[in-house]
Amino acid sequence: MDVGQVRVGVAVCDPDGLVATPLRTLTRDAKKDSDLRILAGIVREREALTVYVGLPQSLGGGETASTRMARDYAAKLAGLLARSGAAAGVRLVDERLTTVTAHRSLRDAGLDGRKHRGVVDQVAAAAILQHALNMEKSLQRDVGVAVDHDERPATDTD
Repeated sequence: MDVGQVRVGVAVCDPDGLVATPLRTLTRDAKKDSDLRILAGIVREREALTVYVGLPQSLGGGETASTRMARDYAAKLAGLLARSGAAAGVRLVDERLTTVTAHRSLRDAGLDGRKHRGVVDQVAAAAILQHALNMEKSLQRDVGVAVDHDERPATDTD
């Protein structure tokens, strides 16, 4: 997932974890958390094993307001998934420059800049997911930071 203040981009991969594909863009609903409920439904429906949430950090790796927002969002999602009995874990993965890369990919594909808004978040989510899948295959281990289901992000061990 690519979590923003206004939208959440969602991507999925094939059962073998080889190729990430954009799925949809959700509108954030901070008051009712309807976007989180939709995401939990997608996770259960697809029987996902891991949910990767992009962690936007400064280029130097520091925390920003967006970093804290993504951590809080991931913690809420992890809690909701745990309460619903879903088996999926939630992991935070570095997402620096994925939105910039997504805009570039859309422009290179010939999509008019005015039309990026509706799809850029899901394209960024696919880039986040593909990066996580590639790293897991390369390292032969889980990547990112696990988010505890008690709604508090775990400390970084990577």
